Amino acid sequence: MKTLLTSLAGSRHLRRLGAREKGVTMIEYALIAALIAVVLVVILGALGTELGVTFTKIKDALTSANATP
Repeated sequence: MKTLLTSLAGSRHLRRLGAREKGVTMIEYALIAALIAVVLVVILGALGTELGVTFTKIKDALTSANATP
C-alpha cells in the first residue's frame, strides 16, 4: 500500500487532479457571473420600466403646460 501511495505522489494523477480543480474554479466563477448578469437584467428591466413611466409623465406635463396659454 505504501508503495502505491509513493508512486502516486509524484505521478501525473495528482497533476490531473490539480488541473481539474482549476476547471471547477473556472466553472464556479462562470456561474457567479451568470447569476450576477441575471440579477442585473431583472433589476435594470424593472428600473427601465419605471424610468419610462416617469419620463412619460414629465413629457405629458410639459406638453399640457405648453398647450395652456
